[in-house]
Amino acid sequence: MPPGRIPVPLLVSLALLGFAGNSLLCRAALADGAARIDPATFTTVRLASGAATLVLLLLARGARPHEGTFRSAFALFAYAAGFSLAYVRMGAGIGALVLFGCVQTTMLGAGLFRGERPSASGWIGLALALGGLLVLAAPGATAPDPVGALLMATAGVAWGIYSLRGRSAQNHSTLGGSARTSRAAPPNPLVATADNFVRAVPLTLALSLASAVFLEIPRATPRGLLLAIASGALTSGVGYSLWYAALPRLTAIRAAVVQLLVPVLATAGSVLLLGERLTPRIVLAGAMLAAGVLLALRKPRAVKEA
Repeated sequence: MPPGRIPVPLLVSLALLGFAGNSLLCRAALADGAARIDPATFTTVRLASGAATLVLLLLARGARPHEGTFRSAFALFAYAAGFSLAYVRMGAGIGALVLFGCVQTTMLGAGLFRGERPSASGWIGLALALGGLLVLAAPGATAPDPVGALLMATAGVAWGIYSLRGRSAQNHSTLGGSARTSRAAPPNPLVATADNFVRAVPLTLALSLASAVFLEIPRATPRGLLLAIASGALTSGVGYSLWYAALPRLTAIRAAVVQLLVPVLATAGSVLLLGERLTPRIVLAGAMLAAGVLLALRKPRAVKEA
């Protein structure tokens, strides 16, 4: 079934599972001081395998990657690089909380700037979710590593920009004054995502080269490579295509808020699958985030006329 025909709730649910899966795969590969694979190599293999998978899917359909942009590709690269470098220093659950907190801030600010206004319950939900992030960021023994948090925050801003560009590009394709513009079909999410991945590969190759020269000798075990390939081919390539398909049918604010469910999913997965410690702070922050998302996504009741 083409992504455009999949119901929005299912598209969003699958994409969010992919985002959470990325956090778990990246942390599994880079845990224990990145002994399995270094962050730069992980990023390169991840984006390259994602690009290869998407291109092969397009070729099977008789299509080719296009409709992407270098700006979107750079945002994708900045997200992936910051994401990998941060996970050497922090756990999957906390990393996802920092990442999507910054995603929300970026997309929420853009939505408000463009005139989108949440309902009363939406404002309460946003405040509750942001409170959860403040609980996580408060100083203490379980607070995230500052350098790791900064890298993850950079990744979050980059992903917010990437999502906004994807939503804007698809919405603009159906707007405009000319007859040609109004008849134009929206960009194919698989085609655009594949093109962005292909354009990002040279950037990540440059990162690997710079890392080898200035930081550390590249290393990769078979397990590290498999985790990077799984992250690129499945949870990144396919997951991001589903997300691009859902974006035109979400406001910027809703797209931002719904992603705050990812830290809850990633935290649960990190505890169950990676053996990470579940602290009271993470439980409280996750509960506040989940409750805030549900309130923010709640549709206001229609007012009946007398």
